[in-house]
Amino acid sequence: MVTMSDVARVAGVSATTVSHVINKTRRIEPETERAVLEAIETTGYLNDRVARSLRTGKTMTIGLAISAISNPYFADVVHAIERMVSANGHSLLLADTHDDPDHELRAVTDLLAHRPDGLLIAPSPDPHRALHRIAARGIPTVLIDRIVDDPEDGPFDAVGVENTEPMAELIDHIVERGHRRIGLIAGKQGLQTAEERIAGFRLGLKRHGLSDQHDAVVYGDDDTGRALDELLARDGAPTAIVMGNNQITIDAMRRLAERELRIPDDLSIACFDDFPWADLFHPRLTAIRQPVDALGTKGVTMLFERMATPELAARQVRLEPQLIVRDSVRPLA
Repeated sequence: MVTMSDVARVAGVSATTVSHVINKTRRIEPETERAVLEAIETTGYLNDRVARSLRTGKTMTIGLAISAISNPYFADVVHAIERMVSANGHSLLLADTHDDPDHELRAVTDLLAHRPDGLLIAPSPDPHRALHRIAARGIPTVLIDRIVDDPEDGPFDAVGVENTEPMAELIDHIVERGHRRIGLIAGKQGLQTAEERIAGFRLGLKRHGLSDQHDAVVYGDDDTGRALDELLARDGAPTAIVMGNNQITIDAMRRLAERELRIPDDLSIACFDDFPWADLFHPRLTAIRQPVDALGTKGVTMLFERMATPELAARQVRLEPQLIVRDSVRPLA
């Protein structure tokens, strides 16, 4: 069996240097690192993480519980997390929660069985069982995207995005374009992000004396088409509708096409969640752009800080999104 010493001999370096290259535990000169990587390729050396975990008590893995498959927004977050985890010499273990408390508990239980060195989780609408299990294990953990205030088993480190004021500012923009009847199709009921965006929507209406629109919000995560039809069927139907996340936006665009409604001529729309091809829609979509890369990067940074210094006080970080004004909200005369 090829050993680390064999790699060191071929590369002309010490076994300690080989270890630092493999585990990314010290900065190595690029020329030396290339020599070691070439030696690994030549010898066919495989790093035995199981043996090392028995010696060190560390698995060099990070667990991530998130609704990555069912929520397209999280795909970019996962990409940023994986890149940062890898840069820190760890591998990422991913389990999909489907934003459902039962799936979430199962995902967390499965991840903990692999004994990761740390855990990242985007909490479901009712995450208390999963958070209780995490707290009982005592594993370093960071909540990502959704911040749970005063969890029973916390506090936990958390990083998320500001939702309330940015949504209110989006309503400011829509009202400034002349709209007075505005609807919101919100995300999954109970999710912290969805509820904060609803609060921001109502705050924006209140700023402009429009807070009497009590039926302007419908939850549409499970059936966007139904939610859209419900809003448009009401007396005094909205002239503009805000979509609570990018999956709702995609589903709504499909339903509007089926109804042969033109954007923005027949209906103006805007969305909370930008995505790379929002510029390619016709018309181009006005959206709140979330700092997805920064969200993933900050979450991992906080986790490794927690792993290095367990006695740190719990921290909560909010990142600022950006309003991107495009063409999907038309001015009314």
